[in-house]
Amino acid sequence: MVNKSNIGEVTVEEKGFRLTIKQKEDPVQQLIAAPVSAPVYAAPQPVASASAPVAEKPKVTEAASSPTADNLITIKSPMIGTFYRSSGPDKPAFINVGDEIDNGKVVCIIEAMKLFNEIESEVKGKVVKVLVDDASPVEYDQPLFLVEPA
Repeated sequence: MVNKSNIGEVTVEEKGFRLTIKQKEDPVQQLIAAPVSAPVYAAPQPVASASAPVAEKPKVTEAASSPTADNLITIKSPMIGTFYRSSGPDKPAFINVGDEIDNGKVVCIIEAMKLFNEIESEVKGKVVKVLVDDASPVEYDQPLFLVEPA
């Protein structure tokens, strides 16, 4: 039926059962792109859907990886995505080394599945180090910032 018509896809849904039939397409060559030096930014979109995932709070743990970092706190990524230090390519970074931050201050954006999630600080203090490059991918629980508590 689908092959004889101009229809590319048919979906039938009834009583919790869903059946989708798609017309066979010509093979598509897949290309894998390497990261480029100049990142391309998309403007953050407001999330109006109630079914959209809610950004988790960033994980905060004590950093003890080096003797000089005994009193530093690590702000970690609460999700997998792409890390952005600002809301756009021509916008200033949310925070820089030496900045004082407070609870609830937006420290970065993590893009996940075309949703831009503002990541807020759960600590008060001074930013000592930014551990991730702008527009780079981050993993769940990856350290993002080192903060000296106030």
